[in-house]
Amino acid sequence: MTENRIIYRWKYSRFRMIFSGLLITVCGLSFGQSTSKQITAKLITDNIVLDGLMDETIWQTAEVAGNFQQFFPSDQVEAQYTTEVRVLYSETHLYVGIYAEKAPGDYVVSTLKRDFGALTNDNISLLFDTFSDGTTAYFFGVTPYGVLREGLVSEGGAAFNNTWDIKWQAEASRYDDHFVIEVAIPFTSLKFPEGTSTWRFRPCRWNNQSNQQDSWVKVPQQQLLSSLADMGELIFEKPLGESRMPIALIPYINILADKNYGLDESDTQFKTGGDAKISIGNGMNLDLTLNPDFSNVEVDDIFTNLTRFEVRLPEKRQFFIDNSDLFENFGNTFNEAKPFFSRRIGLARNAEGNLIQNDIIGGVRLSGKLNKDWRLGVLNIQTAKDEANEIASNNNMMLALQRKVGARSNIGVFWVNRQVMGDEGYITPEDNFNRVIGADYNLASEDNNWNGKFYLHKSFQPGDNTGNFSSQATVTYNPRKWRITEDLVYIDQDFTADLGFVPRTDVLKWGNGIQHIFYPENGIINTHAPRLLTIVYWRPSLDYKKTDHRYTGSWEFAFRDQATAEFSFTNNYIFLTAPFDPSRTSGAIPLPGDQGYTFNQASIEYTSNNTSVFTYGANATIGQFFNGNITALGAQFGFRVQPKAQFSLRLDYNGIRLPDPYADANIFFATFRSDITFSKSLFWNTLVQYSNRQENLGINSRLQWRFAPLSDLFLVYNDNYFTETFAPRFRSINLKLTYWLNI
Repeated sequence: MTENRIIYRWKYSRFRMIFSGLLITVCGLSFGQSTSKQITAKLITDNIVLDGLMDETIWQTAEVAGNFQQFFPSDQVEAQYTTEVRVLYSETHLYVGIYAEKAPGDYVVSTLKRDFGALTNDNISLLFDTFSDGTTAYFFGVTPYGVLREGLVSEGGAAFNNTWDIKWQAEASRYDDHFVIEVAIPFTSLKFPEGTSTWRFRPCRWNNQSNQQDSWVKVPQQQLLSSLADMGELIFEKPLGESRMPIALIPYINILADKNYGLDESDTQFKTGGDAKISIGNGMNLDLTLNPDFSNVEVDDIFTNLTRFEVRLPEKRQFFIDNSDLFENFGNTFNEAKPFFSRRIGLARNAEGNLIQNDIIGGVRLSGKLNKDWRLGVLNIQTAKDEANEIASNNNMMLALQRKVGARSNIGVFWVNRQVMGDEGYITPEDNFNRVIGADYNLASEDNNWNGKFYLHKSFQPGDNTGNFSSQATVTYNPRKWRITEDLVYIDQDFTADLGFVPRTDVLKWGNGIQHIFYPENGIINTHAPRLLTIVYWRPSLDYKKTDHRYTGSWEFAFRDQATAEFSFTNNYIFLTAPFDPSRTSGAIPLPGDQGYTFNQASIEYTSNNTSVFTYGANATIGQFFNGNITALGAQFGFRVQPKAQFSLRLDYNGIRLPDPYADANIFFATFRSDITFSKSLFWNTLVQYSNRQENLGINSRLQWRFAPLSDLFLVYNDNYFTETFAPRFRSINLKLTYWLNI
């Protein structure tokens, strides 16, 4: 028996012991939830004029949710400035009235566009856990300028998605020392159990003018302000009836003209299609899409990837957003093995192996809550056949079922299936289908101090049904002064998820992290926290040879003015099993494989207070890189013209120096953004990106007119240039009209 095998058996025994011990320990950590504050919503028959004045007499009879607690900079004191929230409701609407005092002077506001950022805008946000499960919730936010944002909270508050849209209204009035907001949310825009008389509820406030964040119910500062563990209770005088969302039809028309200058090809297209949203019962939504078009979705940011592995990018397409956590959150906590990743749908590899766009014919998604304890998700998308590029039509399906356990934990099972449709001659038998099944246990204790995930997944391919497992056991303990994480991962070398995100297989990983948080009583530093992190990877197929490690010591600082800083030192080890060129220079000699490389790096990062009109940040990494050296520098600058315009510039440089005969590299990219809001309904966003590695200058400019609630006219211009000759590469312009119709 080899030494590596002996070491592995010892490690695997510890893996099983720790996995079993953690599972037994944490399964009992979820108890019944408690609520520390209550407010009663008064049933009314009077009309509320939504004008941001709250001058109707009925408002004065409503109960007041006051006595807010500060969250930042300290969670040990009451809020400095008074915030009062009143709630009324009729048979059709939920009304919220807000009175908020402030320091004299200018408000902090960066935009008039919907779905603003909380850290750069004074605002009040409302969390509604309508099923009282402590896991998912709706949120609604309003600035003193009456700008709206809404979205979905999932994973107990850890995930925050503001791309979800529904119809609701709010108006605000501003004064030198306070502001007033009136909100009207139709019950038809929400899902809730029939006959319910209580929701879990919490308003919170970003008072960025004074660098403070407040909450009606106290939230410990080591948690997120969006945490659903700490909530109050909203009590309705009369139980609510059925949740009756209207059917929504969202057709679109798109005219697109483009030219590929490299191939000297032009094209003009006229596309139509649309979506439909249908309410099923009190908690389920049926979403349909036909010939979807995502031309108005913002392009991805460019970035430098110096690793050997793929990077996961966020989903921005609206159809895949609603209840996305029900589909996307299965699998590895740290994005090392996700069985489903919606961005895979609509992309395919052509005969040359290049990734290209693959049209979506249509799809259906049924998702939501069956009741308080059960959630169901069914997604089915059909992609088109592309004979010219030897791409077959595929049916892409996922079924997910989730059961609440205890106060805030849950167990979920799923089935993912990609199936070739038809009998195309260019499709090999092993590509006919890919299937993944699995089960996840997601831990979230009542006080949110314990979080974790335990899962086991298995994939199936034609003629390959043995092994193919992916698994993880991870737990984080996060009391007030500590954050301790233990992470164990195993991914078989044959585990395959065609619709998932699996950057590396053949992995046994062990990660450990410990961080201590200090809370100074005085000075400019609000908290500071040293951290030690160790991550080690072994390759089972190589007799459990260690192939990677990363040992990091860091110190994080959060300042009272909301600026942040971090210092870190990392010792890296990478065993290359195959030749690899970290400079990614065409024609360069790669570093030899079957060899290990140890190198050290030091990093520093600083970000200024984002609430200031002028913001800035910088980061630097210096040290060794494989058998050479690296210097990585970055800077970002932002400027706001309140409340209608904001501009930002980001610069990044990576200088790689390797000894002869290996290649050096100077990698530079720059990103410029401008966001101009002419009004609450007319917006102009421009993104300019330059990359010397891609030899490309790209421009994406979008003019959006919201002419009716959730109905838009987009004019989108894309332009790309070769940077060596500054000649045009690709250019397009499209005009897209969408209209939201409730029936």
